Amino acid sequence: MTSLPAPSAAQQAASQALLQLIQHELTQAGGWLPFADYMRLALYAPGLGYYSGGSRKFGAAGDFITAPELSPLFAQCLARPVAQVLQQCGGDVLEVGAGSGRLALDMLQALAALGQLPARYLILELSAELAQRQRETLAAEPALLARVSWLTALPQAFVGAIVGNEVLDAMPCRLVRWQGGMWWERGVCWRAGLAWEDRPLADAAVVAHIATAGLPDGYLTEIQPEACGFVASLAEATRQGALILPDYGFVASEYYHPQRHKGTLMCHYRHHSHDDPFHLPGLEDITTHVDFSAIWRAGDAAGWQLEGYTAQGAFLLDAGLLECMAGMDSQSQDYFRAAAAAQKLVGPAEMGELFKVIAFSRNLALPGLLAGFGRDDRSGGL
Repeated sequence: MTSLPAPSAAQQAASQALLQLIQHELTQAGGWLPFADYMRLALYAPGLGYYSGGSRKFGAAGDFITAPELSPLFAQCLARPVAQVLQQCGGDVLEVGAGSGRLALDMLQALAALGQLPARYLILELSAELAQRQRETLAAEPALLARVSWLTALPQAFVGAIVGNEVLDAMPCRLVRWQGGMWWERGVCWRAGLAWEDRPLADAAVVAHIATAGLPDGYLTEIQPEACGFVASLAEATRQGALILPDYGFVASEYYHPQRHKGTLMCHYRHHSHDDPFHLPGLEDITTHVDFSAIWRAGDAAGWQLEGYTAQGAFLLDAGLLECMAGMDSQSQDYFRAAAAAQKLVGPAEMGELFKVIAFSRNLALPGLLAGFGRDDRSGGL
């Protein structure tokens, strides 16, 4: 692994405290935990996990930069389909996992400009530390902050638009390996430190969607039942509205390609990417690319209607990226910054192709296409 920046003494102590908790959980479980359980502890253990601890995660001072952190253009484009939904059914906006609060602030400003400012902007956030940072971000606009409420559980009979930017990739995944004509599950044990150990997969039904023909021996990949279950839970919680999920990933034919034999699991620490989830538990993000075919199947089975699936670049251009920039002074520093951000957001070699956007609706008859999906809808590939 490339040399990574050293943590502070306080960060190292926090990571060691989490490691002790993980050792305890391993002992309680008989010495082995499925990787999903380890990932849940590493990311969400109260007060110690990556998302529940106090380290800065987003932006230049954190570990990675998300699309909303790059430019308000992302929220301005995303606001177009959200405004369509609100115009059709009214209701609220629900953002799942609002990060630093940047998307919420920019989205509210964009919806106000479109004349579709909701009475309530709900944020589902399980991390008290992140919720506080979101309040600090939104405090820049007190009138908008007054419309925001924080939730720790899904609302019931929700009406409106739901947005979850880069939410699915951070949900605990299971690691599975095709070896000797059967599936094994990769888990975590302790051998003078955290180590891998594979065991025969107890529930082979969870990998029934992966075509094993052509897979090389030793093929390692991820499956995401928790992300699929979450999409189903959102359907149960929604009476009428739409769900928009930007994230990075592939359709199944690409996700489970024989050449992708090492999977997609990735860790992020101070703008360095690596593949060791045992490095400094609690101080690094652990993610996996999204299998959008599995998300579509889960949504369809739960009662969501697919509205579109496309690459982020095509989505943003169709949702008005260039129109958002047209009103700017083309000689200003703000314009040059926006142009640079736009290139990252839509460029095929940057975020434009790796990131995708999938959208569903429920009990909603839209008069036309949802903004963002008229340029290059790839739903047929799901």
